[in-house]
Amino acid sequence: MTTPEPLNAFQHRQSAHCESGVVSSMMTHHGLAMSEPMAFGLSSSLTFALIPLVKLSGLPLIAYRMPPKFIINGVRKQVGFHLHSQTFRNADKGMDALDRALDEGRVVGLQTSVFWLPYFPEDMRFHFNAHNLLVYGREGSDYLISDPVFEGVVRADRASLQKARFAKGALAAKGLMYFPEHVPSTIDYARAIPAAIRKNERIMTRAPFPFIGVRGIRGMGKNLRKVAADASKRDKYLPLYLGHIVRMQEEIGTGGAGFRFIYAAFLRESAKLLGSDILKEGAAKMTEAGDEWRMFALRATRMCKGREAMDIPLLDEILNRCADREIAAWEVLRQLPGVK
Repeated sequence: MTTPEPLNAFQHRQSAHCESGVVSSMMTHHGLAMSEPMAFGLSSSLTFALIPLVKLSGLPLIAYRMPPKFIINGVRKQVGFHLHSQTFRNADKGMDALDRALDEGRVVGLQTSVFWLPYFPEDMRFHFNAHNLLVYGREGSDYLISDPVFEGVVRADRASLQKARFAKGALAAKGLMYFPEHVPSTIDYARAIPAAIRKNERIMTRAPFPFIGVRGIRGMGKNLRKVAADASKRDKYLPLYLGHIVRMQEEIGTGGAGFRFIYAAFLRESAKLLGSDILKEGAAKMTEAGDEWRMFALRATRMCKGREAMDIPLLDEILNRCADREIAAWEVLRQLPGVK
């Protein structure tokens, strides 16, 4: 293990999403200033997936971004920094390793379960094992935490943090901890931005599986129609399913159609860096897609709470508009040199 390089004084930054927030804070702390949208965009992490075989509280996994660790590893590949990453079979050894890293002056990233983090309000705790945060120190048995989705720094006692790191179930972290060992001082944006967009365009428009990308968005509308047509699921399961869809969209780190808006912000920042009107237009198109997703969430929430009559054909129509908007954005971005 190498000796840590001289670091900037750690500064907490609130972000829209946990993993992209952790990566941007970590890079900035090590002297490479990086916004959250840039971290998200460079990692090519925008996606959509409906995966019935993976369950969260008995409901299918619905993802609006790529899986855990994709942002971390995507930025690592584009930027070229060295990452120390480690999981553990034994929880006590995992906590001891964290202590050693903190004693060396590291700022350490962790993947955790929201349910066991004591600073989360009780009504916000649920069994989601892919929440990322930074630990920047400890005082006694308390760990000093920069959680990107909170306005200020927070604390967790040793027992709670250990439970959060080693929770069982889907997306179990197995105590994952990570930190960079060397970070370059600059990024070749002229190379990295088109390469990242090219990869993301393929994920969203050319995925070989029908449940991923824009095909997956349309597929969710069809799936809703199928559920609504099943009399045994229409009254109880359908409202729960709709609520689950919205929760995964609205509450898992982003608020609103957040990942589309984050990606649009990445495109706007990239447009300024590269002086590109294509990227500027792509950002506008992706913002329109985010607005459409926000409309879907609004109508679906009203329906599942009984404030509006259940209208699955309408929701299917909105989802198809979401897919259309996203295709329009990618068609613009394909015009950027190095993307197509």
